[in-house]
Amino acid sequence: MAHRIITQAVIVGARVFGRAFAEAYRQASASSKYAQSSIGSSGSSTSKNFASSGLTLDEACKILNVKPPQGGKANIEEVMERFKRLFDVNDPSKGGSFYLQSKILRARERIELEVKETEEGAERESELKEGWKPKVWKDR
Repeated sequence: MAHRIITQAVIVGARVFGRAFAEAYRQASASSKYAQSSIGSSGSSTSKNFASSGLTLDEACKILNVKPPQGGKANIEEVMERFKRLFDVNDPSKGGSFYLQSKILRARERIELEVKETEEGAERESELKEGWKPKVWKDR
């Protein structure tokens, strides 16, 4: 009698686990397809979405309560000031939330990434406009 109950419990558990695994796989597959379609349609991997953290530039600016970068220029000092204050306020050892602290960190990283990409793009454009000028150091 006991072996029948144990066998039945193992079979039911395997079915539940199998269904959960299949559903998780379907969701991961759909998420991957959605991410690929959003990257393909926007042309840039970070212009609309930021796949690694899921934050858009708009969300990052709202979290830190700063203005979005205008023309690739952002007040980095203001961003860092807000980041430090919010990061310290949400320190788990002071009774804050680790989740909020990580969101604040990702928001700062997202804004910095946007500014960096814009600066690199402007640098490439100016290099294309002026031509490539290698830096050569001559001994004199």
